[in-house]
Amino acid sequence: MLNFLLVPLARDFGFLRVFNYISFRAAGAAVTALLVSFIVGPLIIRRLRRMRLHQVIREGTPDSHQEKKRTPTMGGLIILSSTLIPTLLWAKLNNQYVLIAMFVMLWMGFIGFFDDYLKLKQRQAGEKNTGLIEGYKLAGQISIGFLLGWYLWKFPLSTLPGASTTLPFYKYILIVPASATLAWIYVFFVTFVLTGTSNAVNITDGLDGLAAGLTAIAVLTLALFAYVIGRIDASAYLQVFYLRGAGELTVFCAAIMGACIGFLWYNAHPAQVFMGDTGSLALGGALGAIAILLKSEFVLLIVGGVFVAEMVSVIIQMIVYKVYKRWRGVEYAQANRVFRTAPLHHHFEEGGWDESQVVVRFWILGILCAFLALSTLKLR
Repeated sequence: MLNFLLVPLARDFGFLRVFNYISFRAAGAAVTALLVSFIVGPLIIRRLRRMRLHQVIREGTPDSHQEKKRTPTMGGLIILSSTLIPTLLWAKLNNQYVLIAMFVMLWMGFIGFFDDYLKLKQRQAGEKNTGLIEGYKLAGQISIGFLLGWYLWKFPLSTLPGASTTLPFYKYILIVPASATLAWIYVFFVTFVLTGTSNAVNITDGLDGLAAGLTAIAVLTLALFAYVIGRIDASAYLQVFYLRGAGELTVFCAAIMGACIGFLWYNAHPAQVFMGDTGSLALGGALGAIAILLKSEFVLLIVGGVFVAEMVSVIIQMIVYKVYKRWRGVEYAQANRVFRTAPLHHHFEEGGWDESQVVVRFWILGILCAFLALSTLKLR
């Protein structure tokens, strides 16, 4: 918005030309996101406390987390407002990349909000805290993933085929379906990536500051990818594909990073508020959408390595438990679990790590994953 309002005035006020630069607007979006989070954060937290919207503790969570039952949840509203307001101010609102990413984030955030709201209402009514039925929740995630994949296939955002992707360490190799039948595989692939990413971030959100910190690291990495891929000179130098207009995603990524850092002000241990599914599904959806729009779905596996590990730990635990339960019984299954408890962060908690130790060490692993992902821009 600011770009449209101020750039035409650059003829009379030359310094306003800085609003043409993505780097300047990205920095502005990050700072604005921080400021918005500091303004709306206390207001939202007070409102959540008055409404007694407290955290629902998941089954299997270590006993040390039971004291968090009185901590308000749905703090993802802070993240959403601190992301969308700066993006609307600093990004070019005629850019399809930004509009699509914002839409996906809002869609996932609404699913998470509805799930959180139902859980809290069910608890207040003395019912089981099931929240939104898993099938309905999954249907909402799959539907937006399917819609995104189909739209990119039918309406490419650049001169490159919409139904295509790239592989890390293999530059100038674009994987394009050879037929319409194979293009449908791309649609399902996008659906899988978006659904998996949103659920991975949701599962990771179990310790104070863990998901927010890891998302800030991952989204900063993707911001660098967006900036390089969206510049014809930088993409040519690094020998990666050029996507005209994709650089505007840098502003969106910067806004998310600022929102996550601002949210950490309230979510650092001991947390004053939790993001809930409202925030975790929205952040996961945004990460997935950005990677898909940049044709960097496989790079996302590296960038979000910790998220992947968390998701895999849950899958392995469930499979092993069900297999042992079927053939040897419940007691044998419980005694032969792969992890002390899942997700992975609780496994280390049960092993004696303090909550803050787990969070900081996982952040360090997230930074290592980010460096490895960035190396793919040069190594081939």
